[in-house]
Amino acid sequence: MVLALALGALPSAQAAVVVSSKLSSESAMLGQMIRLLLNAHDIPTVDRTKIGATPVVRKALLTGEIDLYVEYTGNAGFFFNDAANPAWKDLAQGYALGARLDYNANHIVWLTPARASNAWALAVREDVAAGNHLRTLSDFGRWVRGGGPAVLACSAEFANAGALRSLERTYDFTLGSEQRIVLAGGETAATIAAAAAGTNGTNTAMVYGTDGGIVAAKLRMLEDDRHDQPIYAPVPIIREAVLKQYPQIASLVKPLMESFSRESLQALNARVQIDGEAEESVAAEYLRAQGFVR
Repeated sequence: MVLALALGALPSAQAAVVVSSKLSSESAMLGQMIRLLLNAHDIPTVDRTKIGATPVVRKALLTGEIDLYVEYTGNAGFFFNDAANPAWKDLAQGYALGARLDYNANHIVWLTPARASNAWALAVREDVAAGNHLRTLSDFGRWVRGGGPAVLACSAEFANAGALRSLERTYDFTLGSEQRIVLAGGETAATIAAAAAGTNGTNTAMVYGTDGGIVAAKLRMLEDDRHDQPIYAPVPIIREAVLKQYPQIASLVKPLMESFSRESLQALNARVQIDGEAEESVAAEYLRAQGFVR
């Protein structure tokens, strides 16, 4: 009986943290970094990365099937039916609002975010960008208004669901139907490849801000200098009950997330997306190189 009671008490005393992620390589890579970091500090974990798209992972967190995963700040606008709130276009404001809403509604704690955004953006072939002095979307708008031969490869969602129209309004340009090539599926790997190869005159690609293929394909991502798009900063979120059990998780994750920039995430993502390295291998090497683990 004594042995049975002792064994029964063991799981709650040493419950493993279930670390998960979305399907994207960036989400999985960051999830692996956090999992390996916790393991290195004697916090047991279970690897449940890449279990599904956002709705699947979100539901798993809220029902307690998983304990922690990396979300993106701007998604809270959709979680709480407040996507039009301008707070999402500012990292600090969006983080504070999302953290408050998620804690009040679900007792989910937002840890430290990265200072980078994986929002939709436009990237132009480097030769075209350099030749026309394009560094910002304001520059791009000026170029298009002046007759610049922009040809954009994008997804149907980007072209029709409001993102492109919002950019056109904010930066005062219009791309005609002959200047938009809408690719089936519309994955950014395909749009980047089309721009890099100049397929059907394409010189501009719909991208995500931390895409690994941007630099490798010799594209220049244009700065959203008027802050049209919401900020989608990676942020680990965790169930409060688990954080109470392992309060050191917050301080362990903080310097890791603060170590990232858009450029460093692009480089890390390129190793997975372009070079074909495994997310866990890239994660482990980064942790060692930055001195987070031995």
